[in-house]
Amino acid sequence: MTSAHEPSDAERASRHRAVRSESNPRADRPSRRGTRRPSRRSTDRTARRGATHPPRRPRSILTIPAVLAVLGLGAVFAWSSPTASVEAAPPVSQRAHAVQSFAVTDGIADTLVTRDGYSATTGAKTLIAGGTNYDWARLVMTFAGWPTSDSNITVFTRWMRQENGVDDWWNRNNPLNNGWGSGGGSGLGSYDSLVTAAENCADALHRNSGYSAIAAGFAASAPTSQIEAAIWASPWASSHYANGAHWAYTPATVVEAPADAW
Repeated sequence: MTSAHEPSDAERASRHRAVRSESNPRADRPSRRGTRRPSRRSTDRTARRGATHPPRRPRSILTIPAVLAVLGLGAVFAWSSPTASVEAAPPVSQRAHAVQSFAVTDGIADTLVTRDGYSATTGAKTLIAGGTNYDWARLVMTFAGWPTSDSNITVFTRWMRQENGVDDWWNRNNPLNNGWGSGGGSGLGSYDSLVTAAENCADALHRNSGYSAIAAGFAASAPTSQIEAAIWASPWASSHYANGAHWAYTPATVVEAPADAW
């Protein structure tokens, strides 16, 4: 009879591992934790990222050009843009009108200010262009330096009518039958133009002492009766116009002379 064999500790451990292997086949497989193989999807994604994106540069290298670009844009806008916004002024109708006022004490007295009068005289070219008997009368006044007032022109056009009529008052270019410078002592001479006749008429009234009262009346723009009386008393006409008996007082008709007479 054989004696029973007592298993050793090593044999018991070996058996125990064999039993565990039979009940759990994965127990003896080596653990793959920590050495997991990457999946195909993550591998493809990594490949694509590497193909489309270049390797990243260090951040410090990219920062310097970006800062310079921002500073350059700021300088451009600071130069081109005004420092302050300008608002358009509202229309005049919408503007508020400030009311100004001031107070005057009772001790200030009113002061009257006298201002010089003024007048306008028609030039010679305008009168020549007009070409009427009234224009010739004003031309004589202009050359003589006398006013072209209503009283002066009224007397002068009446005087022209007494000497040469109205319809052809420019006859021989000598409306007043003036002998001064016309070549005819009796007043039947002629001038080369009505302008020359006006100059000689003004000169004769100024320089002949026998006409001084007429000149004074025109210079003062005296009443028509005063100037006409001086004409009748002067040596201008030997008949003296019958002391006014041969004198018409109605206004003279306005008649234009031919252009070649000027």
